[in-house]
Amino acid sequence: MATASAPASRATRGPQGHSKENLYIWEGRDKTGKPIRGEMRAASDTVVRVSQRRQGIIVTKVKKQAMSRGHKVSDKDIALFTRQLATMMKSGVPLLQAFDIGIKGAANPSLSRLLNEVRGDVETGSSLSQAFSRFPIYFDKLFCNLVAAGEQAGILDAILDRLATYKEKILAIKGKIKSALFYPTAVITVSMIVVAIIMIWVVPTFKDVFANFGAELPGPTLLVIAISDFFVAYWWAILGILAGSVMALIASWKRSVPMRIASDRLMLKLPVLGEIIRKATIARWSRTLSTMFSAGVPLVEALDSVGGASGNHLYMLATRDIQTSISTGQSLNLAMQDSGMFPTMVVQMVSIGEESGQLDSMLTKVADFYDREVDDAVAAMSTLLEPLIMVFLGVVIGGLVVAMYLPIFKLGGAV
Repeated sequence: MATASAPASRATRGPQGHSKENLYIWEGRDKTGKPIRGEMRAASDTVVRVSQRRQGIIVTKVKKQAMSRGHKVSDKDIALFTRQLATMMKSGVPLLQAFDIGIKGAANPSLSRLLNEVRGDVETGSSLSQAFSRFPIYFDKLFCNLVAAGEQAGILDAILDRLATYKEKILAIKGKIKSALFYPTAVITVSMIVVAIIMIWVVPTFKDVFANFGAELPGPTLLVIAISDFFVAYWWAILGILAGSVMALIASWKRSVPMRIASDRLMLKLPVLGEIIRKATIARWSRTLSTMFSAGVPLVEALDSVGGASGNHLYMLATRDIQTSISTGQSLNLAMQDSGMFPTMVVQMVSIGEESGQLDSMLTKVADFYDREVDDAVAAMSTLLEPLIMVFLGVVIGGLVVAMYLPIFKLGGAV
């Protein structure tokens, strides 16, 4: 049985692209009576039947497909597809054929369906950038603008190659930040779980044993027992407060811009980690601007995407101020200096780039330099944190153990 796919009718698309459509699997027969099947996004099964009838296909069966199949399309999936598409186009593979190869080779079913929809739009006459723009969740404004610039200049393969490199570098930076956060977060979480287990189950057992001693307990032991009694009596309240606080913080962070700004400002002020985040943000900012400027996007227009790509609201606001200053005739390096968000070295390299006409090259060097700085800072932080975490665990867990064994030591001394 042959297969086919078709994009949804433009008239059925909501203002947010595909948010009002569902995926349908259909079966039918073509003009020669040959069985054929395919999938299509549409507002209803009626739209599917009408759309296929216009192409001479008699639909016999339509089934609505759940959109939750497969895994979520991740940034890594998009980066890998971009690299594959760039490689195939550089090798002379036609665009639609390259999409077919990408669809068949995609390990993630959700990515395969996404690429199938983009391919359907291109096949019906849309430009590649327009097809990508239908899915802003996966292909942001920066991605679509660069693809559009590549199409207009006839250098789509080169632009896709730059995009792939850009996305791979950004993913690498995000990975370094996650690795820097993971170790201390994991250790603190495990230590909290261990303390909770000791307080709720272990200490009450010792308390029953100490009740038979008939002697006055040391102060540290009494303190630990009092805390344990509180844990046992109100563990549900403690758990509820912690869970509620985390959920409230996440909800307020998602809905409140001032909250995001405050959290980003706090992250930049953290000891050691704050400097890593600042360097990673500058690297992303510089690489994004370099990628867009080298693709021929005007500087003022390029800055529209740079702020959001930096991943930090403070830098996003600073980028808006820089954009306003540049639009009034100020140079980029002076606007960056006035923002107060960039080190002197970065400003000086941008100044040299502007004077020599090699701004994109200088920005790339800045990004590469800060990538290496992030690598070194993460390695240094890991080396620094290991003894600090061991001391922390020793004080907390060791203190609890010693406090509970003090009465036994006193009893042994009396004997």
